[in-house]
Amino acid sequence: MQALQSFAAPSFSEEAAPWRDTIIRGDCVAALERLPEKSVDVVFADPPYNLQLNGDLHRPDQSKVDAVDDHWDRFESFAAYDAFTRAWLLAVRRVLKPSGTIWVIGSYHNIFRVGAIMQDLGFWVLNDIVWRKTNPMPNFRGRRFQNAHETMIWASRDASAKGYTFNYDALKAANDDVQMRSDWLFPICTGSERLRDDNGEKLHPTQKPEALLARVMLASTRPGDVILDPFFGSGTTGAVAKRLGRHFVGIEREQSYIDAARERIDAVVPMAAGDLSVMTGKRAEPRVAFVSLIDAGIVRPGTFLYDARKRWVAKVRADGTLAAGDRVGSIHRVGAQVQGLDACNGWTFWHYERNGGLTAIDELRRIARLGMERAGA
Repeated sequence: MQALQSFAAPSFSEEAAPWRDTIIRGDCVAALERLPEKSVDVVFADPPYNLQLNGDLHRPDQSKVDAVDDHWDRFESFAAYDAFTRAWLLAVRRVLKPSGTIWVIGSYHNIFRVGAIMQDLGFWVLNDIVWRKTNPMPNFRGRRFQNAHETMIWASRDASAKGYTFNYDALKAANDDVQMRSDWLFPICTGSERLRDDNGEKLHPTQKPEALLARVMLASTRPGDVILDPFFGSGTTGAVAKRLGRHFVGIEREQSYIDAARERIDAVVPMAAGDLSVMTGKRAEPRVAFVSLIDAGIVRPGTFLYDARKRWVAKVRADGTLAAGDRVGSIHRVGAQVQGLDACNGWTFWHYERNGGLTAIDELRRIARLGMERAGA
């Protein structure tokens, strides 16, 4: 991967895609209007929280807390913040692929407003993820509960979106073969990972830990996918994307953040391709209908199918159904009927004769899938 560039947003062509693995300087809405339609696989957005801070915050020893008081987090009203939110969400929705998903992270100050606007615009919420912080900042005034988490909304582009990436099997295997839950435990960004300015102060007040972004990408992307971050900040999204073999495009207004992010990402060494393979299960495989085997010439009408012990026999018809005596229907329905059951997996129940023995037709489905993969390569 080449060294990063930052530039004012020109118009881009999808074929050349010079915007990949770059940081675009400028307002996120204006920059997004120049990106190709339906060009990114996943969006990770960490928008301003609109914390509405009034005055400085101090610890009990009267030392000042380095809170989020930057100009980019200030809005004159909730209405102004809502208008800003609607604008950037519409802009990212245009560049998101129909099968893509979006992650938005926020605090109690803004995430509920953002979530409502997402639903108004047609996004379909898949999950809300709670990031529990192992080392949250105390509530110094002692007037509220300690704010120990942030919320992420994970949504598809719309309610009818199909084919979005969710690496269920890989997540489950990594979680000791237990389903990955929607509450994630990570420390806030500290130590050597935290970027500092020349005075030793935090470069960015809301820098996210790389472990959090890695979980997001490993859950919802595949190697080679493009992740858009419209509020790029210190470049965590880009650093993790490069390490995990993904592409990224970042948008950021502040030159100091761009400079730090560029230096940070240039220093990242990508992982070896062999270490990035995504574990998948049957639910992640493309769907193959039985009639597809006939269309592909893998099974011919008139072929006889049997159960593993040859107790029952059925004949393949030209329309992809089976006939067993007076029973006619799908491979699943006929398999259930001959056994007197309510349901049956026809792919494993029915077999075809091969080399003097019987082989489950699920093997033919595997052959059809390989043909689909080669055709799409």
